[in-house]
Amino acid sequence: MRILGIDPGSQRTGVGIIDADAAGTSRHVYHAALELLDNASFPLRLKQIFDDMCALIDEHRPDEVAIERVFMARNADSALKLGQARGAAICAAVHKGLAIAEYAPREIKQAVVGGGGADKVQVQHMVGVLLGIRSRIKADAADALAVALTHAHARASLVRTGLSRAAWRRRR
Repeated sequence: MRILGIDPGSQRTGVGIIDADAAGTSRHVYHAALELLDNASFPLRLKQIFDDMCALIDEHRPDEVAIERVFMARNADSALKLGQARGAAICAAVHKGLAIAEYAPREIKQAVVGGGGADKVQVQHMVGVLLGIRSRIKADAADALAVALTHAHARASLVRTGLSRAAWRRRR
């Protein structure tokens, strides 16, 4: 199973791709931070997210997409922009016919680091350890890989328990 993880942002959007087996064992495929600030306007940033996601999906052929849910941002304007960036990424995945799973930031940190209050440095470190990446990973790309790892672990748990994803969400 190839999983595309997305950490949406209006200035940088992190993307990470892993291959995961039924047991949840994962292998790094690709990661990057899409730099969006070179665009002349915010709508062009959204277009870049959509276009880059479509190209990435065409190149790497993920089976599923996992994306971080919007959390309370510093202010309303930031939250709206983050939501729009997230929407552009979701639209690209849906346009390509992919299933999408969503995870809260605390849920991602819990799955990767073991604690929902982990900081970015801890997430970067654990993503590197879990995927055998020795070089430093940019925070946005590490967050995207963490989203993909969370989805891989959640899928493996569903396989082990025999529950549907909807049933799993209701039990939590």
